Amino acid sequence: MDNPRLPPRPGRGATLNETPQRFNLKGRESDGDWLDAREDLDGGAPPLRTTVTVERPKTIITRNQSPDVGFDRSINPYRGCEHGCIYCFARPSHAFHDLSPGLDFESKLFAKPSAPALLRAELAARNYVPRPIAFGTNTDPYQPIEAEWRITRACLEILVETQHPFTITTKSDRVVRDIDLIAPMAAKGLAAVVVSVPTIDPVTAHTLEPRCPRPAKRLAAVRALIDAGVPTFVSLAPVVPQITDHEMEHILEAAKAAGARGAFFLPVRLPHEVAPLFRAWLDAHHPDRADKVMATIQSIRGGRDNDPNFFTRMRGQGPWAELLRTRFDIACRKLDLKGERLKLRTDLFRPPEGDQLRLF
Repeated sequence: MDNPRLPPRPGRGATLNETPQRFNLKGRESDGDWLDAREDLDGGAPPLRTTVTVERPKTIITRNQSPDVGFDRSINPYRGCEHGCIYCFARPSHAFHDLSPGLDFESKLFAKPSAPALLRAELAARNYVPRPIAFGTNTDPYQPIEAEWRITRACLEILVETQHPFTITTKSDRVVRDIDLIAPMAAKGLAAVVVSVPTIDPVTAHTLEPRCPRPAKRLAAVRALIDAGVPTFVSLAPVVPQITDHEMEHILEAAKAAGARGAFFLPVRLPHEVAPLFRAWLDAHHPDRADKVMATIQSIRGGRDNDPNFFTRMRGQGPWAELLRTRFDIACRKLDLKGERLKLRTDLFRPPEGDQLRLF
């Protein structure tokens, strides 16, 4: 197993690669005096390469009943994410494969090329009731490997064919590539996009979300989508106390300048293995304020690193959370940025071509 504590790697977010034991996987640890001379014997560690493994799921639409989110179904074309955002709440999902939520999550990716065919079959089910499908709720549908695999685009093509509503949340300007699909759907009230911009400081972005397109490119994507008639919102997710919270008003001003229709924010969440990964990241990049950052996060999360409870996990609690909400609300009112999500139509849906329902 890799040394669990590593120096920061250029272009990667996590500084840990420890395999979790949440699912009873036996812990492993390298031992021996030879480790002290490993670099002298073997040389430095090789460059970390990204690999992609084909995953063959049985279904592609994931359902949820959470009262905290505005959708009940989603599609994730990929597992793992090369963007490497240190705060990503999807990191613990790699533990299901006995892989590290750290560097493994960023470099050992899974793609689901059967997703379009599965989606077509699920939309053709006799009892299917259409509601908006959300992309980007776990890992980013426009992370770098989408340029080659094009699974997100193939899924959108099915939704365009069936006139099925969808939303997209992304940190990538690659979404602009698919304006030819998104814009006509948006014109019918069937599509909306949320672009995540937690920071507009390129230095902060370089370590916080190392392989995401730079903030300026994401804001340019907002403008391109708006100009194409796509309802586009900006998400300040997450807001990290003492790291990005001072940027809140500036990000909202930049979102307004880009033409964003509205904005949302979310205090940082640190579920399961994300908390120790985030602590190690703070020690590596912000040792001067690491304790203060964690103390503030715990004040927002009821004295813990993370609050998993419905109704409070997305909002936070206490004076710090209330201060963030007040600042956000004042800035949005001043800039006329709305917070409500767009209601998409479902009445235009038609089952996929060839479905037996077409006969009735």
